Amino acid sequence: MIEIAKSPTADTRTCDVTKVERQQLLDSSRQHIADVAKAMAFFSSKLFVAAAEHDYDKLTDIDWFYEDFKTKFEQTGWWDNHRKIHRHHLGQADGVPEDVNLLDVLEYIADCVMAGMARSGDVYALEASDGLLRDAFDNTVRLLKSQVKVSP
Repeated sequence: MIEIAKSPTADTRTCDVTKVERQQLLDSSRQHIADVAKAMAFFSSKLFVAAAEHDYDKLTDIDWFYEDFKTKFEQTGWWDNHRKIHRHHLGQADGVPEDVNLLDVLEYIADCVMAGMARSGDVYALEASDGLLRDAFDNTVRLLKSQVKVSP
């Protein structure tokens, strides 16, 4: 959980500005900046985990992966399973998790750009519908909100 303290005095929408002293505004602003840093650290930790776990089944299931690879993926057992256990195959409908978020979008972009540049020197056009991006945005808000505990 990300623990933050209540701070209603740094925003004109949540306080009577005539009752806020300069020092209080400064303290509240410092607190807000620290709170945003906590949120960004949360996102960073999630990205770090995603990076560490990226395509792990290419290693743990190398024989299955190799069998499908040799058929140019005409045989798709490994590939079908791969999309189920990883969250970043957003170019395929069955690769989009119900709670897709912007961290998944970033992994999708990183995956495709790194693969394309390393393999062919170019990147094919990536697809992401407006609906997918809206869902990812909203789900990322929900994800972060679910991690925040406001203490009095």
